[in-house]
Formats: sequence, C-alpha cells, structure tokens
Amino acid sequence: MPPAATPLTIDLRIEGMTCASCVRRVETALAKVPGVQTASVNLATRQARVVLADASTGPDALITAVNKRGYEAQLLAPEQPTAVALDEEAAIVQRHFVTAAILTMPVFMLEMGSHLMPGWHAWLGSLMSFQALAFLEFVLCTMTLAGPGRVFFTRGFKALWHGGPDMNTLVALGAGSAWLYSTLVTWAPTLFPAESRYLYFEAAAVVATLILLGRWLEARARGRANSAIHQLMDLQVRTAWVRRDHQWQELPIDQLVTGDEVRVRPGEKIPVDGIVVEGDSWVDEAMITGESMPVHRQPGDPTIGATLNTQGSLIVRTGRIGAQTVLAQIIRLTGEAQAAKLPIQHQVDRVTGWFVPVVMGLALLSFAGWWFWGPIPALPHALIAGVAVLIIACPCAMGLATPISIMVATGRAARSGILFRHGDALERLRNVRVVAFDKTGTLTHGKPTLANLEALVESESEADLLSAMASVQQASEHPIAHALVQAAHAQGLTPAPVETFSALGGAGIEGTVRGQQWLMGTPRLMRARSIAVPAAITRRLDELASQGKTAFLAARDGRLVALVAVADTLRPSARTAITALHAMGIQAALITGDHPAAAHAVATELGIDIVHAQNLPQDKVSQLKSLQHRFGALAFAGDGINDAPALATANVGITVGQGTDIAIASADLVLMSDNLEAIPLAITLSRLTLRNIAQNLFWAFGYNVALIPIAAGALYPVFGLQLSPMLGAVAMALSSLFVVSNALRLKWLSLEVPHA
Repeated sequence: MPPAATPLTIDLRIEGMTCASCVRRVETALAKVPGVQTASVNLATRQARVVLADASTGPDALITAVNKRGYEAQLLAPEQPTAVALDEEAAIVQRHFVTAAILTMPVFMLEMGSHLMPGWHAWLGSLMSFQALAFLEFVLCTMTLAGPGRVFFTRGFKALWHGGPDMNTLVALGAGSAWLYSTLVTWAPTLFPAESRYLYFEAAAVVATLILLGRWLEARARGRANSAIHQLMDLQVRTAWVRRDHQWQELPIDQLVTGDEVRVRPGEKIPVDGIVVEGDSWVDEAMITGESMPVHRQPGDPTIGATLNTQGSLIVRTGRIGAQTVLAQIIRLTGEAQAAKLPIQHQVDRVTGWFVPVVMGLALLSFAGWWFWGPIPALPHALIAGVAVLIIACPCAMGLATPISIMVATGRAARSGILFRHGDALERLRNVRVVAFDKTGTLTHGKPTLANLEALVESESEADLLSAMASVQQASEHPIAHALVQAAHAQGLTPAPVETFSALGGAGIEGTVRGQQWLMGTPRLMRARSIAVPAAITRRLDELASQGKTAFLAARDGRLVALVAVADTLRPSARTAITALHAMGIQAALITGDHPAAAHAVATELGIDIVHAQNLPQDKVSQLKSLQHRFGALAFAGDGINDAPALATANVGITVGQGTDIAIASADLVLMSDNLEAIPLAITLSRLTLRNIAQNLFWAFGYNVALIPIAAGALYPVFGLQLSPMLGAVAMALSSLFVVSNALRLKWLSLEVPHA
C-alpha cells in the first residue's frame, strides 16, 4: 500500500481586496482549484493560506485562479513578513490620497465655498461663466478619478465583470454616476430640463478622496495593530563577533554557521541560539519569554538569540541559525496565528458574500423610488439617493471585525511570552471550564533530586545500588532519571554502559547492565511482572508519597532490591495561577502518573480541585475525555515531553516552558517561560478578544442597518433632508476606523492576574 501523501501549505499575498465580500470570492476561487483541501483568506493581513492534498498542484494554478477573479496574487516570501507588506501598502495609499486631496480641494471650494464665504458664487460668476466653471471642475474631477481614484474603477469593474462586485464596484458606480451626470450637464446641458442642471463633480471627487483617506488611515492602523511583528523583527541582531582562524572578526549574522563561537560583551544582545562555552553572566530574556527577572547563564546553559547580556562576558557556540532560531520561529508562528480565521469569521464571510449585490439592488430601488415618486426635480434626488446608498454601504468593517482583533491579541500575547500556534485557539480558550495540569515539569520545576534510597536487601550497598540504577537510567530523558544520574556523579560514581534499555510507557523502565536485568517503576509494574510487593513496602511508599515525594521500586533479576524516592519543588507561580483560575470560575485538575498520596499532597498545597493519579499516557487521555464530558471545554498544560496524546485530546493544549525548543511543541499554546501565571493571562486575553470581536461585529452590522435606510432617503418625509454622498463617504471611512481603533484597545487593556 503506497504511503499517504503529505499535505502541502502555501501562503499567498493577495492584492486588491477591500472588503469582506472580496474575502469570500477569493476563498471560493481557491477552493475550486483541484487538489485544494482548505483555503482561508484574511482581510487584515491580505494573506491566503491554502492547504493542498499533495504537491501535484503548484502555486501557479492558485495564482491563476485568483487573478481570474479580478485580484492579484503572488507567492508570499518567508523573508517578507506581513508587517513589511502592510507598511508598503500604507505608503502607496498615502501617495494616492495626497494627490487626490490636492486635485479635489479646488473642486470642493468652487462648489461649496459659498457655505464658508457669503457672495462666493457671485464673485466667481463675475470672473468666469458657468460653462467655464463647469469645464474647470470637469478637468480636476476627471484627473482625480482617472489618477489616484483609478483603482476603484479598474478593480471595481473587473470584479463586476467576473460576477463578484465588491466595495470598489460600489465606489466606482457611485462616483462614476455622479461624474457621468455632471459631465453630460457640462457638455450637453440641453439633454436635461433647466431645473435639473446640477453639477456633482465635487461629490464624485470628494467621495473618492475621503475613501482613499479612510483606506490610508485604516492601513496605518492595521500596521500599528501588527506592531508586535515589527518589534520582534527589531530584536534581531545584525552582526556578531565570531572566532575564525583564531581571530575575532565582526560578521553579518547570516554568515554564521552551526558550531561557530561568538563573543558577547556586557550590554550586548546575544546574537544566536546556542550553548555557553565560556563565561558567566545574567541574561535578560524578557523580550522573548516575558519573564522579568534575568536568568543566570554559565558554561553548558542554553541561550536564546536577541536576549540581552547584562553583566559578564560570554562565549557562545552557535546552535540554531536563520529560520530555526527561537526568534525566527516566534515571528513565523505569530504571523501564522494572526492569519488564522476563527469559526465566527466563516459565518460573517457567508453573509457578506451576498452583501454587495444586495446593496446594488437597494441603490437601484432607491433611485427608482425617487425617480417615480420623488419631488421635482426628481432626477437629482434619485441620483443622490442611489449614490449615497452605494457609498455608505461598506462591508469593510465587517471583514475587519474579527481578523484585526486577532492580529492585535496574538501580537500582544507574543510580547508577553505567550505564543498562540493556532489563532483559533483564542476562541476555544475563552470557553475553557477546567485546566488540567501534569505534575512533573509543569507544576514542579521538573528537576527532582534524590531524596531517599533504601536497600531492601541487607547485603546490598546503597552506593552499588545507586551506581547500577544510574547506569540504567542514563539512557532515559525523564527528569527522575536525571536525578539518579546526578546523584551518582555527586558521589563520584561512574555509571556502567547500558546493554539494553526500554521505556515502559509511563510505568517505568527496564534495562540490562553487566548482565543483570533491572526493572524500575511502580508497584503495579512489579506485580505485572510477577514480583511480589510486601505490605510493609507499600506502606513505606505511601508514607513517602504523603510527603510529596515520588517513590518507586527497583528490582534486579526479578527480586526487589531498593526503594527510591525523589523530591521536586513546586514552581512559585503555581499557587497564584490556580488561585487566579478559581477567581475566573475555572476549576483546576491534576492528572499525573505519580502515586496518589504524592498527587494529593501537591493538590492540597496548591488548592487543586480534582486529582487523578497513577495514570499511564493512555489513561490521561481517558481522564481528559471524562472531564470534558463532565464540565465542557478543557485545557491541558504539560511540559511537552511525553504529553502529546493529552495535548491533542484537550480543547486547548498548553506547553509550558519550551522557550528554547518551540519547534517541537505539539500544543495550541506555548508558554515561552515556566511562569504558570501566563495561563490565566492567556484566558483573560481570549475573553477580552472575543468580547472585542463581538463589539466590532455589532458596530459593523448595526452601522449598515441604521444608515442604509437614511442614505435611501428615510429622513426626507419627516425632516426634508437627504444624506449627501460626501457624508456617506465620511461615515463609511469612520466605520472601518472604529473597528480598527477598538481592536487596538487590546494593546493597552489591563491583563492583571485575577485574585480570589
């Protein structure tokens, strides 16, 4: 049977999208390409993420499909983060707006100056005829629409031609209708009754200019929303002092190779991920992990690139370089999370997919209603109503409501050492009712030390037992194994080579040393191997466990020879984190493979509500499913070493303290430090973000529900007022700015840990 094909993910940069209806059409075009499994488009980042079944479908087919729908697509280069592209877009829109404003200002003053200066029109009439005035406005307005405003027509009519009208189409039809009517009045006035010979050049030009202003301000705001990526990119070190040919020389960072030795002086940033080989210093890692206190680094300790060496001089041997560094991965994963689409956004996109065609229909109905039943002169009234409906009905705010909040929230989280590997985890985290914790390496430091070693055979020497057990355990990566090996080294014992070794799925280990078969693990493991465990030994195990120690047994050649206990200290942040969860109405659970007495001792000290002990990895999955059935959505926090099944089972998997090895994290959420207070902070951020999204959506939909009838003329029968298309353009721009500004509040809202 041939192996299953590996899915391929491709990221595209999409140009020409202006509203939520654009998102729907691009997604539909991509989804129709053969071999595409999923396609997700983000309006805020202007990106599309496409998952292909295999490599048989290339980027060219995807780009062609997007181009046929009237948009422009290009393969997104990894070295060009979204933040850079957003800056370029803002600069282009700014140039268009400035040009349009220079051309529009004279048109606006010619027509509207009388509102500012009495006698303005009489003075103009003494200088030039109506025909000359109309011709001047025609030239300036045409230059505005054909120059900086050309984008509305090229993209709008292209989208209409492909059967997918968008916001550009609405603006092109609205401004174009006002321009066409005014042009005919200018060049062929006899086609219209004298009472209908009005000029609307200023409306067409001002509408285009105001919408360009709105897009420029929106692009700038989106850039600020994505400032986290900028700040992370600014952390990157450009050069490093490298030892080459026994000499120190300053080289660009991209010329480093794995194994190079670099020198870091006090006050300098550490340029690379690596290992300290010389020196002793304190390093400020807050910019990566969010941990405020500097950490001590000495030979053998790992370093993270872009962190600050505060005191002594260090020499670091390069480990990861380029795209493999922790900082590069944070930038990449933060960008991926920002480009994610929450489930609620799919519902919004389905609604807005029909929005623009409906608006065009409403504009036609408004025009017809005023044409047949409006006051004399009917045509100008009908034109104003139709154009106002087209201009004011902006689905931009709908499309931005969700992704702009995700962009701000995930960026803020990254700066606090909380890395969302999947953007939709924001929504799932909000509904969490229980947070389950692994014990060793999560609630504890994961660095236990040998506390008790008791020989169960009188003739056995504790030193000989420790040497033999350390010989077996040296092949294991478990923290308990490290405790035994370190204890042996501390006593000057040299472990012997391991002949055979195997881990027994959370129950223990077995191995062969000097021809002797060793088995170490739980009493249940011993009984499963037909090794009797006397009641007195069981009581002693319970006694040690009640002290919070992890106790286990060792057997040699089928006979119990030792009882071992290791002790691990709790993380200082564990208690405050669980207290904060309780204050938020969230229960805490402990799911561990440790002895029940040890588990309950830890739970009692920390105030944990639910305890499940002596669990194999598959048992943890069963316990999590039981908790989900009982309480609902659940998060599981583990150290990422052997908790992959549990992390995958939980609604939200949280990996703790994987700051130097995030590439292998299998969770939805990665805490770059071991500060457990980040968990309630992440939940708080999730709740604030979803509330922010709800506010944005309420405004975006409420804006259109309220203002489209007013644009159509709902106020005229009562107040005798019609909404000017220019005011509609202002309202449209403000709707998007409100959504973006509201999302930016997430950067400054308080994220303090709640207390009971």
